[in-house]
Amino acid sequence: MIPVATLRDRKVALFGLGGSGLATAEALVAGGADVTVWDDNPDSVEKARSRGLIATDLRGIDWSGVAALVLSPGVPLTHPKPHWTVDLAKAAGAEIIGDVELFVRERRATAPGCPFIAITGTNGKSTTTALIGHILSANGYDVQVGGNIGTAVLTLDPPAPNRYYVVECSSYQIDLAPSIDPTAGILLNLTPDHLDRHGSMENYAAIKERLVAGSDTAVVGVDDSYCAAIAERLEADGKRVLRISKDRALTDGLFNAGHRIVSGGSGEMIADLNGISTLRGSHNAQNAAAAIAACLAVGLTVEEVRVGLQSFAGLKHRMQPVGRRGRVVFVNDSKATNAEAAAPALSSYDRIYWIAGGLPKQGGIASLQPLFSRIAKAYLIGEAAAGFAATLGSAVPFEISGTLDRAVAHASVDAEADGADVAVMLSPACASFDQYKNFEVRGDAFVSLVAGLEGMTMLIQQAPGET
Repeated sequence: MIPVATLRDRKVALFGLGGSGLATAEALVAGGADVTVWDDNPDSVEKARSRGLIATDLRGIDWSGVAALVLSPGVPLTHPKPHWTVDLAKAAGAEIIGDVELFVRERRATAPGCPFIAITGTNGKSTTTALIGHILSANGYDVQVGGNIGTAVLTLDPPAPNRYYVVECSSYQIDLAPSIDPTAGILLNLTPDHLDRHGSMENYAAIKERLVAGSDTAVVGVDDSYCAAIAERLEADGKRVLRISKDRALTDGLFNAGHRIVSGGSGEMIADLNGISTLRGSHNAQNAAAAIAACLAVGLTVEEVRVGLQSFAGLKHRMQPVGRRGRVVFVNDSKATNAEAAAPALSSYDRIYWIAGGLPKQGGIASLQPLFSRIAKAYLIGEAAAGFAATLGSAVPFEISGTLDRAVAHASVDAEADGADVAVMLSPACASFDQYKNFEVRGDAFVSLVAGLEGMTMLIQQAPGET
């Protein structure tokens, strides 16, 4: 835990008692703040009280002495309208911040020189975060990885001079972190997302820009117009900018050429990603280029970066090779909960036995039609099976398997009979909730089914109790 001493002896109101909210409240208490918490969910309030926190409806407290409202990232700050706590805090003149801002302040107060890499973007944040964390760890550095990737940032070990922090930041978290100041800040890409929470694409992009604008070195993907304009603005303001690209050569920065990351300045090949199964696809070339740029910016050598890349096991449930039998690789891409998310995995293999379906999203899989030629056969499960079958039509052979166990069993037999280098891939393009609690449980079920196949060589260590 990182005790939040920067608010010691100050009155703090906190709203939102999910996992990160509880962790933040306890970090504030540990640092000596006078904290009152609340949530609209009565069960969350009772859980907070059971952990010794003071839980009182914030509508009934005296706001005149409150220094800060600490808001959960999931609670609306501006759109579609501010949460009622935001109105109360503004009326009282209390600042409104989140857990990432508290981390930033503690780092400045206790170990301002410790390297801090922050990652944002519409797509690829988690893979890039995990990759940077792995490169550092593989070379023996003391590294803490958290934020939006799933580990609350204030549950990490406290800042220390030689401790590296790698923090994934959503737009919601950046909006609540006005003084974010990473050593290296990464902005991967921008496409329309979360516009209900930010009001417009321009607002969304401006929030993302804050992370790199506050950094010592800004690593910016320039394959979309929004990010390219941001890079230009930052450079004009005197910021050190490292551009990256997944599909075009750059005169400066790092770019992908034949799945090799090349320095635009020197022409040097920094890293060869060919043969690294966890970094297939141009989208992962962008993630790797960003990770490399950030690691070099905080002092790692090119050789250290290469060492880390070679042993990267991938992010669980995201294009994760989990097993191999002969010429067939089994890939867990359970995180692909819509067609857009499934496209990178489908574009990364030439011949695929595709397991798809679940609780369908709007638009189905029609947008994947350009990739249908890569699909040898589809195995359709869950509520989406009939709709997906109608879209596939005569373009792709398919069967309605219904359940994941039948799909894995049938796909494995067909793939082995193919005789070529092929992938059996779970990339559902659907939510999981018709048959599984979440995409993680669905992915773990796939891994267990693959592990149970005769003659399988597992590429990952299955966690005890995975089902």
